Amino acid sequence: MNLAETLRIHQPYPDIFAYYDGRIEGKRLHSDKPNWLDDGAYSLGVASYAIVSGSQALVYDTHISVDHAKAIRAHLAGLGVTAIKVVMSHWHTDHVAGNGGFADCPILANRLTLETLQTKRPVLEAKDPPINPVVMPTETFEGETVLEVGDITVRLIQFDIHSADGTVLLLPHLGVLLAGDTLEDSVTYISEPDNTTRHIAELDRLAGLDFVRILPNHGDEQVIASGGYPPSLITATRDYLTRLLARLDDPELETESLHSFIAPELAAGTLTYFAPYEAVHSQNIAALKTGEADE
Repeated sequence: MNLAETLRIHQPYPDIFAYYDGRIEGKRLHSDKPNWLDDGAYSLGVASYAIVSGSQALVYDTHISVDHAKAIRAHLAGLGVTAIKVVMSHWHTDHVAGNGGFADCPILANRLTLETLQTKRPVLEAKDPPINPVVMPTETFEGETVLEVGDITVRLIQFDIHSADGTVLLLPHLGVLLAGDTLEDSVTYISEPDNTTRHIAELDRLAGLDFVRILPNHGDEQVIASGGYPPSLITATRDYLTRLLARLDDPELETESLHSFIAPELAAGTLTYFAPYEAVHSQNIAALKTGEADE
C-alpha cells in the first residue's frame, strides 16, 4: 500500500507548493487502533511545503511517511528541480517521518531540534507506526539564519511555540509565513503545557514579523490552497491559550465543547471549526491540568 495515495498538491503562490493529506472522513492509513499517524496527523489534515526557484527547492518538513517524501520528490523532479535542501520545523513525528526519503539531501534544523531528536530517538523508534531510522539534521543554526533558494530569500527564525524547538520560514518577497505547528486551525495542540505562558509571549513576538498571510502545517485545505490565513490567526491562537489558562479552575470547562469555547473566534472568522479538534481541545485541558502531554 502506498501511504501517499491520497496526497493532494496545491500551489498557493507561484513559488510555493503545498502537499496536503488527510481530513478524509472514514479513511485511515495505518490501523484501526489509536496511533499517531491516523489520529495525530491524517485525521486532522497535514501539509508540508516546497519553495521552488529554477532548479532549486527548499522542502519545509518531510511529511508523515517515506511514501509521502517520495511523492514530493517525484513532483519536484517533474518541475526540473535537481537540488533540494530540507528545513525541519521541529522534532515531532508527523514532521520527521519522511526524513528517510531525503537522506541524501542537506537537512537543516535549529540546534535544539537536533539535540531533541538525539534524545527522543528511542521514543520515535518505538512509536506506532515506528519512525526507523530517525534521520538526523546534517546542519544546524541558532536563533535565525537566511537561505537563498535560487532567486528567493528565506528567513529561518526560531520560536518557542507549541514546541521549544520551533522554526518558521518568512518569505519577504511574498509576505508569507510558513508557520509549522506554531499555529494551527482549529486550535493549537499543547505539547509542552508547562511552557504555555512562554508560548503566549512568543506568539506576540511572532506577530511582530512582517507578513500578510500564514501557511500552517495543520489547517483547512482550501484556505491553504487559496493562499493561507491572515495574521489574525496568531491573535486567535493567543486568545485560545489565554482563555484556557484563565478558566482552568472552572468546573464547566471540561464539559463545554470546543465549538462553544471558541465561539468568539468562529463568529469573527479567525478560526474554522473542524469536529476532530474536539479531542485535541480535551487533550489540551488535560495537559494543562496534569502538566503532562503525549509526545
